[in-house]
Amino acid sequence: MGNLAQIKNYDKIILGIDPGTVVMGYGLIGIEKKKAHLISLGIVKLNKLDDHSIRLKRIFERVTTLIDQYTPDELAIEAPFFGKNVQSMLKLGRAQGVAIAAAITRDMTVNEYSPKKIKQSITGNGNATKEQVAIMLQSLLGFKETPEFLDATDGLAAAYCHFIQNSSILAAVSKNTKAKTSRKKTSTWEAYAAANPTKIKKP
Repeated sequence: MGNLAQIKNYDKIILGIDPGTVVMGYGLIGIEKKKAHLISLGIVKLNKLDDHSIRLKRIFERVTTLIDQYTPDELAIEAPFFGKNVQSMLKLGRAQGVAIAAAITRDMTVNEYSPKKIKQSITGNGNATKEQVAIMLQSLLGFKETPEFLDATDGLAAAYCHFIQNSSILAAVSKNTKAKTSRKKTSTWEAYAAANPTKIKKP
């Protein structure tokens, strides 16, 4: 799923993370000529660590290791969803914060997306299941391996979502720039014609 020699050729590398205090999922994609390529995906198991603070420490260390190994340019992370269990939400928020802190210490830009936004970007359905997201990513990125945990493809989905959002923004900016340039040329010609009526041949 990619190697360090290939990574050097990418225009940009995005690290995606699905934060969790039991299992953290991650995925990395490389962008080359406006196309995304799978570099790696996997999980970090935390269930054997009893102390919550130790789990947070492990998350920080693992994210830092991933950053140092693959040198990604940007982090895309899934935002905690609002649930009824306040304690679970609090722990999930801490896990997300630690992952973000690790990225910030490496001067990376951080981008946060809601679970619904990620699912919508990947499948077109904000209520898609984890399995549907995984299947779509397999099709989009051309890999056949099925991860042991869907947290891995959830992390990869965050990265791909960011790629799609960036592509949409760049396309919109390019279209807007072309429109402005076209209007500017028209405006300049009209101004020239008005200032030089004798130089303009009428049909």
